[in-house]
Amino acid sequence: MSGPLINKFVVVGIGLIGGSLATGLKQRGACREVIGISRTPQSCADAISHGVVDRAYTSLREVASELGKGDIIFIAVPTLAVTAVLKEIQEVIDPAVTLTDGASVKGSVQKAAESVFGKVPAQFILGHPIAGSEKSGVTAANPNLYEHHRVILTPLENSSPEHLQQVTAMWQAVGAEVLSMSVEEHDQVLGATSHLPHVIAYSLVDTLAQDIGNPNIFRYAAGGFRDFTRIASSDPVMWHDIMRANKAAILASMDLFIDNLSRLRASIEHEDSEQLLRVFSRAKEARDDFTQMLAQRAVHKRLN
Repeated sequence: MSGPLINKFVVVGIGLIGGSLATGLKQRGACREVIGISRTPQSCADAISHGVVDRAYTSLREVASELGKGDIIFIAVPTLAVTAVLKEIQEVIDPAVTLTDGASVKGSVQKAAESVFGKVPAQFILGHPIAGSEKSGVTAANPNLYEHHRVILTPLENSSPEHLQQVTAMWQAVGAEVLSMSVEEHDQVLGATSHLPHVIAYSLVDTLAQDIGNPNIFRYAAGGFRDFTRIASSDPVMWHDIMRANKAAILASMDLFIDNLSRLRASIEHEDSEQLLRVFSRAKEARDDFTQMLAQRAVHKRLN
């Protein structure tokens, strides 16, 4: 890289997602300066002391006059908090500044932008990094979190090609693969592949912890349980917001899962061995195909 890709990178919400992008850009020399925005002074102080940002403030208003073309604001707050951030942006930020976000639900962000601006402004490129961790907070920031992970951008008809290119280059600078799809397809796909597994993991752990009532239930849990339920340690506030924001897609996926689970229960109850083997074999084959696809993707990236 001949010089910094970004002048000032402003991250609103200095947690895992925003902090990881900030440190990733800093370590790779992709921006001249990182500025953090958090509602709490302690979070600002922590972000500075951990080297996640160069300076930090509790409001965008404190840095708005500094920002212009070549600067990026990354909104990394819980999904239902995006509207408040956009209201502040609408009041104080220059239209030349590139805006993007990392929310897991794009339909709700689009509606929030439309409610604030009248329509999604050309400078605002909606996005979602498909990476994360069960850890949260500024201390969980990982500069390599996005390497070899996908980022989905959902540009609209009026999205500025210049701002789109700026956001694409930003993610590529931290090692991510950038893809595009529609807002509707994104929320449907993520509702099934990300949001539904979190619903299941949270529900399973809650069932075992609260309803079964056996004090040894976790003591003898094996590695499979640990791996499957890891995501139930994710930030409850973030996932609470996601469930509300992507309600329709998540409910549709849950209904399909519940129907299949009911049929599987009937197969067990009636000792329908043929159906049990059919479901388990089909699932194993699909999972093996997925594993092979990931392995091939990893080899391709190493070769390129």
